[in-house]
Amino acid sequence: MTTELGTTLFAVRTTANREDQVMDFMYSNIEKKKLNVYALVRPHGMRGYIFLEAESRYIAEQAAYGVPYARGLLDNEVSFNEIEHLLETTSAKANIEKNDIVEIITSPFKGEKAKVTRLDLGKDEVVVELLQAAVPIPITLSTDAVKVIRRENEE
Repeated sequence: MTTELGTTLFAVRTTANREDQVMDFMYSNIEKKKLNVYALVRPHGMRGYIFLEAESRYIAEQAAYGVPYARGLLDNEVSFNEIEHLLETTSAKANIEKNDIVEIITSPFKGEKAKVTRLDLGKDEVVVELLQAAVPIPITLSTDAVKVIRRENEE
């Protein structure tokens, strides 16, 4: 189905739990080949698929060509309505700042409170140090894995 911009959404089948690696490899392919791909989406909680928005099927195939763990494009195009419920706005993620106190909501450290020491919003990663730890050890987590509970300037 063609979107308003004259582009089409395609689903790429991947090996389960390798979606992030496929995204990285595809992004490199897109940059290297200067392909007209406008979005790469990995819906949280959906394993084995990523979605890309491109001008044509040929461009989508070129983006996935030779990518490890990519199993190819699905035959049918994907309409935005089919994946809309899997998407969420990212404004809350950009709201994380250095020195914020956060609660870890996933990973083995679920429920722990930590202080943000570094932020890489380009990679959607945050580096935190657990507050209850005797020795501060930096832990790198996805921005999805933390929830801000207190700002430094609110203390």
